[in-house]
Amino acid sequence: MNEETLNMEIRKYLKNVGVTSQREIEHAVDKAMASGKLQGNEAITVKMTLEIEAIGLSHCIEGSIAME
Repeated sequence: MNEETLNMEIRKYLKNVGVTSQREIEHAVDKAMASGKLQGNEAITVKMTLEIEAIGLSHCIEGSIAME
């Protein structure tokens, strides 16, 4: 195993996850605002689960995103 390659590949994957997740959240919030489901002054709860079956990893990260 090459530690440097592994580190770079993890960072590349996480960058993709971050960019894609932000885009998806923004799209969903815009849609919820347009439909009246959100008012725009809430804090929305979020949960992200990272799973890697091959190594038995399942890690959940919970938090909130303030809209105002």
